Amino acid sequence: MNIKVRLALMNFIEFAVWGAYLISMGNYLGKAGMGAEISWFYAIQGVVSIFMPTLIVIVADKYIQPQRLLGLCHLLAGVSMCGLFWMGQTAGQPDESLFMAVYTFSVAFYMPTLALSNTVAFTILKNNGLDTVKDFPPIRVFGTVGFIVMMWLVNCAAWDNGSLLFVLGDNNNKFQYTHFQFLVSGLMSLVLFLYCFTFPECKLVKKEKQSLSEAWGLDAFRLFKSKQMALFFIFSAMLGMSLQVTNGYATPFITSFKGDPAMINTFAANNATLLVSISQVAEALCILLIPFVLKRYGIKIVMLIAMFAWVLRFGFFGLGNPAFPGVILFVLSCIVYGVAFDFFNVSGGLFVDQKCDIKVRASAQGLFMLMTNGLGATIGTLLAGKIINHYCAFTPDGYLMGDWRTCWLIFAGYALVVGILFAILFKPKNL
Repeated sequence: MNIKVRLALMNFIEFAVWGAYLISMGNYLGKAGMGAEISWFYAIQGVVSIFMPTLIVIVADKYIQPQRLLGLCHLLAGVSMCGLFWMGQTAGQPDESLFMAVYTFSVAFYMPTLALSNTVAFTILKNNGLDTVKDFPPIRVFGTVGFIVMMWLVNCAAWDNGSLLFVLGDNNNKFQYTHFQFLVSGLMSLVLFLYCFTFPECKLVKKEKQSLSEAWGLDAFRLFKSKQMALFFIFSAMLGMSLQVTNGYATPFITSFKGDPAMINTFAANNATLLVSISQVAEALCILLIPFVLKRYGIKIVMLIAMFAWVLRFGFFGLGNPAFPGVILFVLSCIVYGVAFDFFNVSGGLFVDQKCDIKVRASAQGLFMLMTNGLGATIGTLLAGKIINHYCAFTPDGYLMGDWRTCWLIFAGYALVVGILFAILFKPKNL
């Protein structure tokens, strides 16, 4: 099989593992009596992202070839996900502490694979004389495709009376409401575990001896001595606070309309995961716009577009509903997500690459991810959970009902303030 096809398949499975539960997990947690802790389940991803990727990369650099380590991480993550399924199968409402502990273990070994899979792809492409800049983006797109396909599967698949069904209508046995989503994720991880051991060797390269601070990327913190870089990283964390909010709460929010007799039969309320998948489709398409927009408007304008796209993302959710014409606002919210997510993450990475010395460039990229997906996403998700739990509560039927409009408008207001402050305070030179 062509090596690019093989790497595309690897990326497809890598993100299919994540897509099986990331967007739909909130619906299950509500049904299983853990709805009040949704924010913690999503914040855990940010917590482990602070230290686990660095630990795993150190191992990959010195002891185990990255393609093998990628497989071993998926083995541990996949077995744990299957454990979550087993807990849900044997108990309608699993022990919350044990369930979260097993989930944390799984996520701790999955999150580093996002970087490891890139390392494997880059290494194999270079070893085969291919151009990573030209050949990797089409390969990476298949990761987004895998994420979307798995969202569709989880939205439509249902286990009913011992039979596997595929439905678009109202069915509370659909995977998006049940523990079967974890089984799908776990099985995909185990498939990737086996698949990784079919790849050619990615031999370890002996590197110069590094200090402990360099190995952990701590040398990048010296960038805070620059006012411009300090402001950039601070705003990265502030915007990062928005990243996981809709991942955790979009599907419980849209599904909550099933608790309203006037909305119970609407397509959107019964297919929340399918609707939210428009966000990932938009994300894939918006990547193609970035080079044109960056060249035409510059990096500050592109970042501002991303920030105000978050205002629209939250605002459209607050003003819409699953019935026509309100559902149009839901669709628009999903479309602008592509701009909100891609324009800041990609342009921010380019800004770091252009403004940082080559000696700390890799560490600076790690610091950017730490501030956005680590500290920012963790703090933001927990604060959002507190706001939502204040205004909303789960009904006995498992629907998170309450004053959702106020919640979304609070989040939109926060994003608006961050955008205005960024426009006033951040003044990059020559970009």
